[in-house]
Amino acid sequence: MSPTTPTTVESEAARRRTFAVISHPDAGKSTLTEALALHARAIAEAGAVHGKGSRRGVVSDWLDMEQARGISITSAVLQLTVDDVVLNLLDTPGHADFSEDTYRVLSAVDCAVMLLDAAKGLEPQTLKLFEACRARRTPVITVINKWDRPGQEPLGLLDEIEQRLGIVPTPLNWPVGIAGDFRGVLDPATGAMTQFTRTPGGATLAGREKIPPDEAARRHGPDWRTAVEELELLTSSGQVHDQDSFLDALATPVLFTAAVLNFGVAELLDAVRSLAPPPRPWLDVDGLERPVDGPFSGFVFKVQTGMDPAHRDRVAFMRVCSGRFERGVVLTHAGTGRLFPTKYAQSVFGRERETIDEAHPGDVVGLVNAQALSVGDTLHEGATVRYPPLPRFAPEHFAVVRPRDTGRSKQFRRGIDLLDQEGVVQVLVSDRRGAQAPVLAAVGPMQFEVAAHRLEHEFGAPAVLESLDYEVARRTTPTATPVVDGKHGAEVLRRTDGTLVALFTNKWRLSTIESQLPDGSLLPMFRADRPGPS
Repeated sequence: MSPTTPTTVESEAARRRTFAVISHPDAGKSTLTEALALHARAIAEAGAVHGKGSRRGVVSDWLDMEQARGISITSAVLQLTVDDVVLNLLDTPGHADFSEDTYRVLSAVDCAVMLLDAAKGLEPQTLKLFEACRARRTPVITVINKWDRPGQEPLGLLDEIEQRLGIVPTPLNWPVGIAGDFRGVLDPATGAMTQFTRTPGGATLAGREKIPPDEAARRHGPDWRTAVEELELLTSSGQVHDQDSFLDALATPVLFTAAVLNFGVAELLDAVRSLAPPPRPWLDVDGLERPVDGPFSGFVFKVQTGMDPAHRDRVAFMRVCSGRFERGVVLTHAGTGRLFPTKYAQSVFGRERETIDEAHPGDVVGLVNAQALSVGDTLHEGATVRYPPLPRFAPEHFAVVRPRDTGRSKQFRRGIDLLDQEGVVQVLVSDRRGAQAPVLAAVGPMQFEVAAHRLEHEFGAPAVLESLDYEVARRTTPTATPVVDGKHGAEVLRRTDGTLVALFTNKWRLSTIESQLPDGSLLPMFRADRPGPS
């Protein structure tokens, strides 16, 4: 890698904002992602999940299953440039069954945009995702979406955020007009109003007109006065944005949008640019900081096959943690010590890709045909560094999978191996069941649907899945394995990373068997090892 001065790396890192969009299903996450791309001029026309007329599907939902069902089931990366700021936007799966993929994405970002439905407020998946952000002390910007539809009172929504999340909501703007009659937003900093104008189908940028307070009062009367009074109430109670509290994850800035109409999206872009933190030093496995301007290091948080059906390649998504990446440099794989060439490095925009020559802290690099890389791997140059591996979630659903056609066994095994490496499902094996009948373990049953669909359509290996009646999984030890494996309602299998996994039909069966074993024989599946900034 050619020499580079610390100031160059630092200045490039300072331009980066790497963030994820998280939400409960159907809160409008993919629509918002598309609207952000539109406002950043990255695309000429916004799509919708179920495109209307000539409108295509959203760029971040590129799997055919996503486009058919209108939900996000895999994460996607979009890089947008607004003025001199580079925004690395990581879209995440909304469905709870794919929360493990979302957690991996959250390991690679410096900020999160949490999207709430104006009518539904905080929903179960939103709460889980927020807790994941809290555990990592990731700053969160809250967006209350769908203000163009009937919904709750804005003060009530902010009260719910504060009461249920234990974080102070501080409005960056305030809606003029009740939910379902979105006129525009009041800017607390200037006291002026931004008035929005619809465009046909919301496919292009909405009209935005800045109007002074007197004119806003004349045009919008009672709606304007209500907005002013409510904002004054919040200001008097101290709910004013404080950057330090936001960065410490003690407060969350709040904005109001109607993403499908592109209302309030430009304001969100401005907030991310001005408030979200740039890349910070990451902590290695020993708890030591890797400086942003130190030698190059990167963390693999996602692996994806099937993005290019014509080539069946495999892409490893690597977050640049420190230093400058240059295509062609030979890096070191921290786990094996082996050298890893980077001839095929690309930037990724949804499914579209192009070769890149360099990247900086906060950027995401797609390493093509990276057969030697798995989720959680560290690559580095110079001084050795290794970041903590990502935990595997505790599965709650289990199914035996077999090839429908034994003549396609080779394709079946290859498909199972790649789905396991991607983390689509966890694969468990045992001598008792044999290599041609592995057990798939998942957080949610839709993961099985994705696995079966991809086995058939990507690998040409249609499969049969048979559900098992296990409900609980625990890590176990070689000593305890014969005892557990000999009990009714229990079974021990080996995960492909070598972990021994004990399965039980229910918690009562787990408790009964556990009482017959020495302490420490059965341990929780999830471990809180997590990479990320200090």
